[in-house]
Amino acid sequence: MSRPIGPGGSGTVLARLARPTGDPTRFAVVADPHVATRAEGTSKLFERTRAHFEAALADIAGRDVDAVLSPGDLTKDGEPWNYEAVDEALADLDAPFHAVPGNHDVPKEGDDHDTPTLGRFVERYTPEDPVARGPDGLSYRVQVGDLDVIGLNSAGTAERLTDSHEGHVDADQRAWLADQLARAGTAIVLVHHNLPEVTGQLDAHRAAVEPDLAEIPAMRDPEPLVETLGEGDVPLVLSGHYHLPTTAVSGGSAERGSTGASVSEANGGSSERRSDGVREIAAPTTCSFPQSYLLCDVTPEGTTVRLVPVADSIGLETAHARRAADSATARGLTGIAAARLAAAPLVDER
Repeated sequence: MSRPIGPGGSGTVLARLARPTGDPTRFAVVADPHVATRAEGTSKLFERTRAHFEAALADIAGRDVDAVLSPGDLTKDGEPWNYEAVDEALADLDAPFHAVPGNHDVPKEGDDHDTPTLGRFVERYTPEDPVARGPDGLSYRVQVGDLDVIGLNSAGTAERLTDSHEGHVDADQRAWLADQLARAGTAIVLVHHNLPEVTGQLDAHRAAVEPDLAEIPAMRDPEPLVETLGEGDVPLVLSGHYHLPTTAVSGGSAERGSTGASVSEANGGSSERRSDGVREIAAPTTCSFPQSYLLCDVTPEGTTVRLVPVADSIGLETAHARRAADSATARGLTGIAAARLAAAPLVDER
């Protein structure tokens, strides 16, 4: 009998990248757990969010990782009791845990609770002693194995982006980022919101398949950030937000297909290497289909990204059914996720 889908397997290869390269370094990416202890329902399966997050951490514990990275949305909406549940889940994790806030982790107008201070986020979920910390305190540079990981806050603060779930990286942050990239070795960037080409995949799906798919809050004015990343020769950006396992290259002159990936990637993979632009891997969520995390291995030959489910086959099927039967937006995102999984690996640069 074949092994059930779920934690403990080797995972599906999502991407084989030519960069980053370096001494063997392994890290996990756990995105958008949306931990909720007093809610249930929706396509996010709120009643299972804590169990899914804990399943991911338990599986990662046996993977010998150098760190666990999270592009945010740790909580449903920044509730104190949900942050406490996140802390309890992380208590037994031996590996360093480095996160940036998502749009659901920071204070928003209309919240009916007191979101913990962003100082608490810094204390609990960012490096204790980073190489450098950004102007808002929530961005940082930290060494993980042979990599410099730069966490970049796109979600806002108690004074910024409080009226919107959009993202933005302002001029002060970009100047700090450019300085850190000039000082770093091999750097990857961790950020919640997505770059233009991943966002473009949703636009393409809306135009061709699901016209009622909503305009999901995106990154404001992303081009200056893409320019800074490109000038700093960043080989990889890790994001979350859309709850999709996908990839694309933003910036540069690579020819694009209808999915927002390069033409070769849209056809299911390629052995050709990109010549320019910024590679983004958007991580799936642990809460809704296809509830999974990413396991990334950097070697001298390149980087392999695997998708590891945190539920068994029935759990995945349940999440797919719930998400596909929800709103037009949830249905559209489910369709994109299923298409990406069917096409894996999405890119093979080696």
